[in-house]
Amino acid sequence: MKPFASKPISAVVLCAAFAVFLASIAKLGAAQQPPQAPAGQIPPVPGTAPAAGADGRGGAQGARRGGGGARGPAFVFGNGPWDAMAGGVKMHITVVTKGLDHPWGMAFLPDGSMLVTERAGRLRVIRNVATNPVLDPTPIAGLPKIRAVSLNGLLDIAIHPRFSSNHYIYLVYAKPDEAEATKSTLAVMRAKWDGKELSDVKDIFLAQPYYGGRGTPARCCGQGPLDASLGSRLAFDKSGYLYVTSGDRNYGEMAQDPSSDIGKILRIKDDGTIPRDNPFVGKEGYRPEIWTLGHRNPLGLTIHPQTGDLWETEFGPRGGDEVNRIQKGKNYGWILITNGAHYNGEPTKLGANSVPGYEDPVLHWEPSINPGNLLFYNGKKFPEWKGALLMASMTKSLLLAKFDSKGKPVSQERMLTMDINQRLRDIRQGPDGLIYLATDEAAGAILKIEPGK
Repeated sequence: MKPFASKPISAVVLCAAFAVFLASIAKLGAAQQPPQAPAGQIPPVPGTAPAAGADGRGGAQGARRGGGGARGPAFVFGNGPWDAMAGGVKMHITVVTKGLDHPWGMAFLPDGSMLVTERAGRLRVIRNVATNPVLDPTPIAGLPKIRAVSLNGLLDIAIHPRFSSNHYIYLVYAKPDEAEATKSTLAVMRAKWDGKELSDVKDIFLAQPYYGGRGTPARCCGQGPLDASLGSRLAFDKSGYLYVTSGDRNYGEMAQDPSSDIGKILRIKDDGTIPRDNPFVGKEGYRPEIWTLGHRNPLGLTIHPQTGDLWETEFGPRGGDEVNRIQKGKNYGWILITNGAHYNGEPTKLGANSVPGYEDPVLHWEPSINPGNLLFYNGKKFPEWKGALLMASMTKSLLLAKFDSKGKPVSQERMLTMDINQRLRDIRQGPDGLIYLATDEAAGAILKIEPGK
């Protein structure tokens, strides 16, 4: 049988068909690209379903990459500014500084500068934050040895309520064990800062026990890496007591063990000693510094400026992230209770909410929202947000939550969702009433939010 066409004609037909096929594929790919916003503008976008775990367990790898866990081409963060409309207000967002490696905590100083911690183990100073910010290229010397591995390192910072007279700053970090460097514990360090250098550097509190290294006990529930879930937020209350969040180190069983500081919120004096009115002072089997029990990885801590109440954000496992109102001596349930799910599918022993003897969260999210630090806005620049909760999120958004007169949540809105494409670790209200954010990225930055026009 003769062929349908001669070989030369068949080759021409095949080449033409292949060219049409390639053109169709290119056209389809272009049609599926998301629309691009105008340069420098962040359009308001409704909240999208957040990704599971970006810290502690599921997102440890994403955190190391600095991109929130998503694979694909590296994102290059621009110089801004950006404008957005969300939460009932117009926002203008600018870069205070870049050049930071996973900035973790921020502290404003009376001279107009800001101290910033980098998780890798460096303390930095930004001068003239409000007017002409300049990041000092030289890290501040004099820090102790820090175990900066995985998600642990140099974490939060706070200044003493009487900093103007005593110049004390406080840092919390992962301290390696002298005998076995792969073991570490949470340490609170105090030092004096005179604007140029540190002095009188001293650990005032070491959590117990050290953990990690060889001989780590078997753990339930598919828990994650040992050098993670350290908690490590600091907050002074109006009486000058210092609260410290201590994560469960991915050994959640210890969160219910009162003889351990792991998985607790702690309360100490400004010199590291224990207040006599702590709830478990003198109780057999309990560490006296414990304020509350049953926490997984508390990554946010703040004092409500009106009520004086202590509030906290906390990572769940797969889902079950929380905001809690922290009350003296209470148990918040982990690892027995969670609205999330264990990584290995193992059932939660006591279920989720409304379990007698345990506190329920004020807010919780399934799937995870990956909460960072939080605050209650108390400034004049954004009157629409007065008294509202603002929470940094490592699913690249800023959460706004409002409450009624009884403290019950009435609304939530996720702002800046994905549009600046940055994991948000820390949030602070500046002395100027503006909002400052730290991005949890390897090429990290400090951002400023002010009212838009």
